[in-house]
Parts: sequence; C-alpha cells; structure tokens
Amino acid sequence: MTAAEGADAFRQLYRQHAEVVFSYLLRRCSSQVDAQDALAETFLVAWRRPDQVPEGDAARLWLYGVARRVLANQRRSERRRRRLMQRLEAQPAEVVAGPDVVAGVGDILGALSRLSEGDREILQLAAWEELSHPEIAAILGCSENASAIRLHRARARLRRAYEKERGGTRTPTGRNGDRDSGKGRYDHGA
Repeated sequence: MTAAEGADAFRQLYRQHAEVVFSYLLRRCSSQVDAQDALAETFLVAWRRPDQVPEGDAARLWLYGVARRVLANQRRSERRRRRLMQRLEAQPAEVVAGPDVVAGVGDILGALSRLSEGDREILQLAAWEELSHPEIAAILGCSENASAIRLHRARARLRRAYEKERGGTRTPTGRNGDRDSGKGRYDHGA
C-alpha cells in the first residue's frame, strides 16, 4: 500500500468510526476534553498500526478495544498524578515551595529541554511514570539491558546539561561541570 493509499484508508476509517468511538469514550470520560484526547490517542494507534486494523465492521470493534486500553492508560496516569500530588502535599511547605527548590526545578527543566527527544522520553518514563527497566524496555521495544544502558546514558547527558544550565558549577559529587572541554579522564595538565 502506498503512502497515499494508507492516508486515504485512514481518512475513511476515521470518517466511518470516529463518531461512534467518540460517543463510546464520552460515556466513559469525566469531561469532553478527556474524551477528545482519548479519541486522538485511539486514532493515533490506528495510524501507527494500519496493518493491525481489521477490515469492515470489525474495525469498529478493534477501535473500541484500543479506546478501552487508552482509557485504562489515562486512568493509571491520573492515579499516578494523584499519588504524586499527595506525596508533595505531605511534604513540609518550605521544602516544596523553597526558592532554592524552585530555582533547581527551573534548571532541571532547562537542562531537560536541551536533551534529545529520545533522552527526554526515557528519563520521563523512569522518573515521571516510575517505570522499571523491563517496563521501559517493553515500551521502547528493546531489551532490558538496552533500556538500562540508554537510561544510564540519558542521565549522564542530563547531568552535564544541568551543570551547564547552572553555569558549570561543581556538582555535589565534586566533579567539574565542564566535561566537554576535550580533556580526557587522565589529563591533569595545566
């Protein structure tokens, strides 16, 4: 199937089933915005996996199944957000709202924005979604060992970007933030 044929098939799939899938989602979501987000996610799966979409009316049932899994993922994410908010609310106010913490968060977000999309994704899966190496590997479609290596490397790049964001200041481990100076590990010359 050519790209144009694939796009036409997707448009037809969307025209035929978007309304009923949206109704399905709307009855299960707390808001219309959540239902619209879930609809977009559902059809994104269909766009990415055209070879898995069955023909005819079976496509509608397949889309319901995808939508069901999208809703489950949304609910899991919402539960994680609530747990995070509860943990943050349970911390003393000065720790959550202290100016040094706020400045540190800004530096971290600035450093994170300097990274590649792949590095940001794996770091967010590990830190924000609290996923393990096997879970990250399943999402990324790689081995558990590869996910551990990628995460380790992404953390190192984040550390370097953070040090640059902070102006090359020394880290708590005592290492100088300027690792890209071209000097090797054993170069101690002036």
